This record gives sequence, structure tokens and C-alpha cells, in this order.
Amino acid sequence: MINSASQMNFFQNLLSSLMSRSRKGGYFRSNSFGFLHKDINKALESVMSKSGEVSSLVFAEHLSNLIEESDDKEFINFFDTVLEKYDIDEKALLRATNEYTKNKTQRNLEIISQLSEPGWRELFRRLNTISEGTLKLVRMRERIRSLKKDSPNLQFFDRSLLILFKYWFNPSFLVLESIDWTTPANILEKIIAYEAVHEINSWDDLRARLAPADRKCFAFFHPLMPDEPLIFVEVALTNNIPDSISEVIKIDRPITEEQDINTAVFYSISNCQEGLSGISFGNFLIRNVAHKLKKENDGLDKFVTLSPMPGFSKWLEKKSIDEYQDEDALIKQVLVYLLESDRKDGLPNDPVAKFHLGNGAILERINLNSDLSLKGINQSKGIMINYLYDLDTLEENHESFFKSKEVKLSDGIKNLKRKLQIH
Repeated sequence: MINSASQMNFFQNLLSSLMSRSRKGGYFRSNSFGFLHKDINKALESVMSKSGEVSSLVFAEHLSNLIEESDDKEFINFFDTVLEKYDIDEKALLRATNEYTKNKTQRNLEIISQLSEPGWRELFRRLNTISEGTLKLVRMRERIRSLKKDSPNLQFFDRSLLILFKYWFNPSFLVLESIDWTTPANILEKIIAYEAVHEINSWDDLRARLAPADRKCFAFFHPLMPDEPLIFVEVALTNNIPDSISEVIKIDRPITEEQDINTAVFYSISNCQEGLSGISFGNFLIRNVAHKLKKENDGLDKFVTLSPMPGFSKWLEKKSIDEYQDEDALIKQVLVYLLESDRKDGLPNDPVAKFHLGNGAILERINLNSDLSLKGINQSKGIMINYLYDLDTLEENHESFFKSKEVKLSDGIKNLKRKLQIH
């Protein structure tokens, strides 16, 4: 896994040089490759019919611009055309399969392989080669996802692009970068914009999360999208496991000295790209960050989260549970919510619990009155959860969880279960 700033800068400089060179060459503005149609379907035909590498780039760039400029109706119609004209030729594939059944040659097998790949996949590959092509395809999928309820074909391409992106955004291609107060402003602005858990309200707020020595932030980048974080995590280095988010994110607070630090708290994880929804970067991010922090600070021996329960209030409403006689009654509902699945697949009701427990974390502690913001009250009655990442048992816990759906519990949670008579 690449993880150094110098390597990230290398990718940025390399890509900048390549893009600059291609633009200076002038072939994106050249008229020597044929007519650039304003009609989006004719432009599509031009892209799919070109075999030259440079001419393909010219027409793909032009088509990409037309797609971006299209209104919603034109956008939907375009993908209807793509699927109609450039899907698999089923009859030709059936003939090739029958021929291979009769005559099992390498050539016949290659023909099946070629006919099994739809033409629209080559279209996406060509669109990916243009300047900022990867980012434009991610944005394209964002738009597809926003409109797919109106079009079965957009639902098809949503899934198809996700499959391609899982290859293109393989974790081995990602760059782990530390984000701090010296990071370029264009990246810091995106950290503010993409923060999805605990809103960053000002530059002073951001500085309090990035500048102090006991606060860290890390992000994954892709070399073809060097100015766009894919996901980032904010970390507090403390001498205890916090039970309230206010003590973590408040601007004026005492700094924990390095010699007193023993706990890393992952208190906010934000996915930045809606167009990459369905690809899980978070598990790789947390593990890589935990190992990186451990190398930098020998005193670290605990890695925990301070996590919301974004589905808890809605679950209570669905169960028609409106009032609580005491704190124990509320905690009992939290444990039922986290441990007794209502889902057909048996996985946890809560998406954050599903994520952390699926990564091999342990359900460590329940904290009442932990997030008293309006969002925290509305989503989870102010309750937050500590999940513990034991680096020595993560893999074992992960495998066990997906085999048995059994949630690993701390001794404290086990005692709560016995006290509240939860089986």
C-alpha cells in the first residue's frame, strides 16, 4: 500500500505533466480527425467506431462534454440508446457457444469471450482515458443514481459501473495521505464539505480538528483523482475512551501530551464520493490508519470508535416505542436494536454497527447523552457507541461474524445483557 506524501506528489506531478502535454499537443482541438457531431447519438457512434488511439480520445472528450451538458431527459435517452445498440449480441453469442460445444478450440473460446463483453463496457473504458475521465465517470454515476428511479436502464448502468469501479478503485491502487493544517486549501475545503458525521462549521472548527498534535486526519486518494478524497477518518489521540463527542470536537480544550496518549479514537468516517457508493474503503482505511498510528506512537494500546446509531430513532418509531421508564429500559432497547437483527440476512439493523462489526470490531460500550446535537437527538436519542478494534483479533472476529452473525461483546456489554435479562 502506497502511503507517503512524496509518492502522492509523484502521481500528481506525473498526471499533471501528461495532461499538460496532451493539451499542448493540440489534438483535442484538431479538426483532422473528422466532424464532431452535436447530436449526442452520432457522437456516440463516432466514439465506438474509431480505432486510432488519438482519434478515440478526441471523440471521447467531445462525447463526455455532450453527456455533461445534456438535460435529464436527454441523459436518460442516451443510456437507453447505449444499451440498445451496444449490449451483448445474444444470437451471435449463442451461435458461438454452440460452435464451441461442437469444436472446443482456443479460437472458438476466444470468440465466446469477445462476444460476451458488451460494447458499452468499451465505451466506459474510452471515456475513462480522457482528461479527468475517471472523475467524470464517478460524477456520471452520481447523476445516474439520482435519476435511476425513473429508468430501468439507468438502474442497469448503476450496477454495471459499480462493477467496473470495484476493479478501477482496487485498494492496492489507493494512496493513504495524512491531512493536516498545512494541506492545500482546496483539499481542506473538501474536508469541510464532505464531513458527514459531525458538521464542521468554520475554519476555526476545522483547525481544532487538524492542527493540534493530538488530532489526526487521514484520507484515501486515487492517483487518477488526486484532488478528490474518496474517504477520510478523523482521529483523536487521548488517554481514555471518551463517552461524549463534545469533549472530542470542542474548539477550546486541553491538549493531551504525547507521553499520556494510549487511545486512538476514530470519531468520524466520511465517504466523499456518491458515485463510488457500494465500494467499501472504510475497512481498509481504519486498519491502515491504526497500524500507521501504532508505528508512530508506542504508547497506543487501544483503538476505538465513538460512533452514532443513525437508524435507532426510526427503529423505535417502527416498533412503536415512544417512552422509557428509566435509563435501563432505554439501554435494553439499544441492545435489542444492535444484537437482534430484523434483517433477512441476519446482519445488524444499524448500518454503522454493520460496518464496524463486519470489520472485526467488538461492541465495547454504550454511552447515553453522548451527542446532544439536534442531529444526534433526532437520529439516535443522543446515544453513541464505542466499538473496539483489537488489532490481534480483527481477522478472526471478521470471519466469525460473517459465518455466524455473532456479535463480539466486551465484558461490560455482557454484564449489561445479564443485568437486563437479554438472551
